[in-house]
Amino acid sequence: MPAMNNLLSKWIPVSERSRSLALVYSGMYLGSVIGLAFSPILINKFGWPSVFYSFGSLGSIWFALWLRKAYSSPKEDPELSKEEKKIIMGGSISKEPVTVIPWRLILSKAPVWALIISHFCHNWGTFILLTWMPTYYNQVLKFNLTESGLLCVLPWLTMAAFANIGGWIADTLVSKGLSVTTIMQSIGFLGPAFFLTQLIHVKTPAMAVLCMACSQGSDAFSQSGLYSNHQDIGPRYAGVLLGLSNTAGVLAGVFGTAATGYILQR
Repeated sequence: MPAMNNLLSKWIPVSERSRSLALVYSGMYLGSVIGLAFSPILINKFGWPSVFYSFGSLGSIWFALWLRKAYSSPKEDPELSKEEKKIIMGGSISKEPVTVIPWRLILSKAPVWALIISHFCHNWGTFILLTWMPTYYNQVLKFNLTESGLLCVLPWLTMAAFANIGGWIADTLVSKGLSVTTIMQSIGFLGPAFFLTQLIHVKTPAMAVLCMACSQGSDAFSQSGLYSNHQDIGPRYAGVLLGLSNTAGVLAGVFGTAATGYILQR
């Protein structure tokens, strides 16, 4: 993910940044959709090892394609025309290679810590849903394994769609000089908070699935406020900043998943 953020800072003009980030990162949600949809089918037909063999093989194929087709910057891509390079590099941030990272300076800045905390909070809810949703469907809503897998797809599909809608809205706000971070983060944090608390009151499986889909859909708006901000506050160190905030995000997955299990046991 830090490498992806660095690539985008070189390849994408500022005016198209939010929608491009949304499109690229929605691949994660679509990957979750495919994984959650096909895993139960593979397990039922071929046993649990088939999930790891099939996904691992696809990853190896993609890696080979990536090595042939991907380039770190427009300058290095021989297939781009001069006109394309001029358009891309004219509207993106030109960066010299980073040789020394000023860690003390970076960690002394309040906006950096705002990013780290935001990423932690964003991933707390996302990872809990990713890891516990199948269990919730199976044990609380009494769906079987195949039904659980198919219904787990819906919130992630919603997230992929709304991330791209949010990206287009964010770029429109940028063109009008409005604060993307404030607006998108407000929707991305308050929306899931509202819909997840409604799960306590719902009486039917359909409403429970709808609440989780709406939660994930509104959560996707924070992508335009969170993931694009690394390039705004430190364009030369966009990869480093995402590495820092994503570390906090992964820790949220560790602690959030464990805390959920502890709360359920108690």
